[in-house]
Amino acid sequence: MGNKIRAHDLTTGVLYGGTALLAAVHSTNWLWATGAVAALQIVSPLTRFCPVYAILNKVMPHTDPVQDGSRA
Repeated sequence: MGNKIRAHDLTTGVLYGGTALLAAVHSTNWLWATGAVAALQIVSPLTRFCPVYAILNKVMPHTDPVQDGSRA
């Protein structure tokens, strides 16, 4: 499970850094993408759904699912 959490952190970090860099270089409209990632991270503990974990659960099926939407 640790590898999946690290992969999640890497993915969100790249999204934050990439959109911030694009906002600085090209257009501040890229900050909307940064805000969308932040909103998903704020809402995901409440809904128990995170798109990044949903993808990682499919890409890494041999590991335990993380935040798979179950209420167990």
